[in-house]
Amino acid sequence: MRRSVRDHRAEGPDVTFSCAHWQNRLDALRAAHRVPGATLAVFTEGRIHELASGILHRGTGVEATTDSVFHLGSMAKLYTATLVMQLAAAGELDLDAPVSEVLPEFSVADAEAAKTITARRLLSHTSGMTCDFTYDSGRGDDCLATYVAAARNVALDCPPGTAVSYSNVGYNILGRIVEVLTGRTWDRALKERLLAPLSLTRTMTLPEEALAFRTAMGHVPGDGPDPEPAPAWDMMPRSAGPYGRVLATAADVLRLAKLHLDGGSAPDGTQVLGPRAVAEMQRWAVDVPDRWTVSADGWGLGWSLYDWNGIPGYGHDGASIGQYAFLRVVPGADLVVVLLTNGGAARPLYADLFRELLLELGGVHMPPAFAPPARPPLVDVAPLVGTYRREGVVITVSVRPDGAPHLLYEFADGMQDFSPPLSMDLTPLGDTVFAADAGSSCSGDWTPVVFGTLVDGTPCCYIGMRCAPLATR
Repeated sequence: MRRSVRDHRAEGPDVTFSCAHWQNRLDALRAAHRVPGATLAVFTEGRIHELASGILHRGTGVEATTDSVFHLGSMAKLYTATLVMQLAAAGELDLDAPVSEVLPEFSVADAEAAKTITARRLLSHTSGMTCDFTYDSGRGDDCLATYVAAARNVALDCPPGTAVSYSNVGYNILGRIVEVLTGRTWDRALKERLLAPLSLTRTMTLPEEALAFRTAMGHVPGDGPDPEPAPAWDMMPRSAGPYGRVLATAADVLRLAKLHLDGGSAPDGTQVLGPRAVAEMQRWAVDVPDRWTVSADGWGLGWSLYDWNGIPGYGHDGASIGQYAFLRVVPGADLVVVLLTNGGAARPLYADLFRELLLELGGVHMPPAFAPPARPPLVDVAPLVGTYRREGVVITVSVRPDGAPHLLYEFADGMQDFSPPLSMDLTPLGDTVFAADAGSSCSGDWTPVVFGTLVDGTPCCYIGMRCAPLATR
């Protein structure tokens, strides 16, 4: 197994990071949580350290190495957000102007609401646009333009500016804005404006580009205790790029985060992003009602934001088919940590490993993992019973004959063949917060289910930070 520690400064302070200790912890925790393979990159005390553990594919036994490439899933949104903020900093994009000023063809099912959707709201997931509108617009360079046109009739999750609702669609709109303002495809703009200046040579967007690298295979629950290789390595269409398809090594992800930690400056001193734009991305834009999904307290412009007992931080998570990615930055400690995994109980692995790393290297006390209490409170579930609906998903809340609350999560519309329905028992933590026993279907941990009310009085259900309004009682 290839393990490496690389020093990216000619001179620097004495490093107290113990590679042997953290390699042992990564190995032990990865095995305990049945994660096939993982790579870890840590920036601390001025240096980057890289570790790897396990295998990339349980079918072939190919080992994970520090130069292995993983799917980043939604972490791709950070790359798109950075491109958008480059354009805003250059005066080419007004974050608070209607999107239609750049994309005259842009619209949604509510034409009046569409006039109030701005790039800022798209970046902070407050546009009201839904998440799981899945549409394969082909492999051509026009894929994003075609996707935006296809999304014209998609219903909003909530009125723009009224609530957080995590949106893949919104980031595809941002990707299309990048294309129109740069005259490049999103993929090409990313390479020219971000990957090349930062020398991110092991970061890519297209599956054929990954063939040149040691690449991880996702793993999903199987018949035994260990996960099995996923039926397909990549099920995303090309148009998913701006919200969900960037592939990279852990160290390359870390270097992107370092750009933001260093005020937008590349290692060679090039100002890739202005410091004001960097600060604006990290500024609190909105609270997050479903704070447990990504352990975040709020959202900025692209970043999820954390408040660890007064210690601020930022980061992002990502997931694709059987792969999970985690990034945390503690600016006060000049610390960046990246973990890439390819299946198993990845989130518990992240929680255990980062809890130790952030405490020792950054003085951060992470909150305990989301889970129901030993003695759940008695809650009247009757007011919450009903069917909640958003694009791609139907959520049915009911009460079993024995009085226990239950949730059925079904994929619909363009996602109807994505997965069989998920049947989950709900355990209350309070009147509006429940823990769903999703088992291994959600990377091995409890799923938070949060009920709330939109500003117009409509009840809603949050799962995965996605807002689903009540459709029928």
